[in-house]
Amino acid sequence: MTDIDKTQAVASSVLGVELEAAEAAALAGKMGVEQLKSGDLLVGEGESRRTLFMLAAGRISVCKVDGEEEQPIYQLRVGECAGTRAFLDGSERKAALRAEAESIVLTLEPADFESLVESHPWVVYKVMRALFRVTHSNLMRMNFESAEMRNYMMKTGGRY
Repeated sequence: MTDIDKTQAVASSVLGVELEAAEAAALAGKMGVEQLKSGDLLVGEGESRRTLFMLAAGRISVCKVDGEEEQPIYQLRVGECAGTRAFLDGSERKAALRAEAESIVLTLEPADFESLVESHPWVVYKVMRALFRVTHSNLMRMNFESAEMRNYMMKTGGRY
């Protein structure tokens, strides 16, 4: 896979929704890059790595271990982030991230992000708002899926 323009990738991601060009460049300057081949494990379930991951190119699956097998439960779209909870509070990973194709992932470490507080406080504020939106949309999606499953099991709320 080829090099990527980190600033453009940040600007077109969920993190860059509110960022101006100079702000996206400041954030991109703090981010690392990981290139993955198909099948590579980016982070394992249960790891304590606090890195925030943003898919810049390719396909990454969010996976859970079910018995002895790893099962994909969600596929990240380009521009989406994974690991928001671990990034913010240091909790262990509740799922693994595995490349389904050659992929490029931008990474952000908490210390690098926090270093922006003095020089770019509005970037920190806007990114924290973006992380809240990501977490909120995940919660809403999970609530919807839970309701759909309940309706299916109880044979209510639709044609099952």
